[in-house]
Amino acid sequence: MIKEACQAGKPLNIKKGQFLSPDQMKNIIEKCNNFGNDQVMLCERGTSFGYDNLIVDMLGMSKLKSFNCPVIFDVTHSLQLPGQGKTAAGGRGEQAEDLAKAGVSLGIAGLFIEVHPNPEEALCDGPSATPLHEFESLLEKVNAVDQAVKGL
Repeated sequence: MIKEACQAGKPLNIKKGQFLSPDQMKNIIEKCNNFGNDQVMLCERGTSFGYDNLIVDMLGMSKLKSFNCPVIFDVTHSLQLPGQGKTAAGGRGEQAEDLAKAGVSLGIAGLFIEVHPNPEEALCDGPSATPLHEFESLLEKVNAVDQAVKGL
């Protein structure tokens, strides 16, 4: 699958598996480069920490940056609580702003944040999603942190 994706000649956003360490992502970058694609972005989305919990290791994201690929932070999936919902993952959507601000404080390239007009009715990832009416305010605050960090 990596080979086919690389040969399409398009930028790739590759999510770090919840079971991988940041150092293991270097192998994926090398594989993509060997298949002729150097347009790779690395996406952090949390790491399994015990049962039914994901954590984000800011030092790990810093390590991903050292591979000279743009780093994207998947805030929404990092807020998941796998196995804690009845039919889908639980989540901590109310902490999206804090996690997004922490991520951009590292000077990363971008964020992935899912929004929904009514997260309680979302078919997937609702507990981790940001309510649409809160998104503009969240972006303004996160952008202020990003601008301050990148201005240093």
